[in-house]
Amino acid sequence: MNKQNHFSMIRGFHLADWFTLANAGCGMAAVFAAMASIAPGSRISLLLAAAFIPAAFVFDVLDGRIARWRQQQSALGRELDSLADVISFGVAPAVIGYAAGMNGMWDCLILGYFVCCGVSRLARYNITAEALSSNDSGKVKYFEGTPIPTSLLLVVVVAIAVWTGHSHNALWFGAVEIGPWTLHPFALIYAVSGSLMISKTLRIPKL
Repeated sequence: MNKQNHFSMIRGFHLADWFTLANAGCGMAAVFAAMASIAPGSRISLLLAAAFIPAAFVFDVLDGRIARWRQQQSALGRELDSLADVISFGVAPAVIGYAAGMNGMWDCLILGYFVCCGVSRLARYNITAEALSSNDSGKVKYFEGTPIPTSLLLVVVVAIAVWTGHSHNALWFGAVEIGPWTLHPFALIYAVSGSLMISKTLRIPKL
């Protein structure tokens, strides 16, 4: 990309898009902090990783409100929002779960399923948003399945476990061996969350 095209792209960003990028930045910060926490005795890094997710949620809420306030909603903004949400509310919560001790092979499959559900949820939302929008306001009336930012609740639960000393070998509900692989039943909350995201029967009004 030449210099002229680069600055042209930057000029095409609206104010809301910068808040969306801040959302993505918080998600990546959470990933880095979670990776740093894998070293023994780094509980603070894991709690810091969890703290970045509420910050990402705040930016996620603000970008939509600013776009509507300034009447600057665009296809670019919608795509940016989805990509940022995949990082902050899909990949980052999964990495935090892994760093907290959900690192058996069954756990990894569950965490991977959770991320794939989040990606699928966002893709489905993007292609159906226009059909779900009202003619008057252009605003989506409801969500099919739980929105991906609800994974914030997962992060809160994991953070409480870490804060109270229930991480790694002390995870709630322990560990079980199923075949050649290990499963931490605590990881099943990610499976439930992912399944709710891709549900087509669950409809949640959009405020």
